[in-house]
Amino acid sequence: MKVTVAQLLANKGSKVWSVSPETSVYEALQLLAERDIGALLVIGGEQIAGLFSERDYARRVILRGKTSKDTPVAEIMTRPVLYVPPWRTLDECMALMTARKIRHLPVLDEGKLVGVISIGDVVKAMIAEQEFAIQELEAFVDQALKDKATQTTGA
Repeated sequence: MKVTVAQLLANKGSKVWSVSPETSVYEALQLLAERDIGALLVIGGEQIAGLFSERDYARRVILRGKTSKDTPVAEIMTRPVLYVPPWRTLDECMALMTARKIRHLPVLDEGKLVGVISIGDVVKAMIAEQEFAIQELEAFVDQALKDKATQTTGA
């Protein structure tokens, strides 16, 4: 069974952290550190204006000689923002994130923001799915071996 984004969010939770476009990069970095997260959605009005990540800070503030206290998030955020619907599979998300070299995807259900997933969330869920499949296969093989032993010994 393929795990969907909706299933991942049901386990992970759907809390979304965001800032306004006018928020300073410094304030956004503080929020990232406080919440131990790697990205924030930038919400302007009722719309997703962009996504701000640690990578944006490193590439568009530090390397360009800007200061985090004087730079608004809107100036350096990633846009346009790619998103996925909740019915997408984690395999599809992994392929998209790898191809586009992105680490975070907002989840929109009929235009409504319902969560954000990270590459770490996807990898963790896929590992759990594979571990479950391995356990099922091991149990099947063990039972098959027991059945064969019973048939061989006539017990």
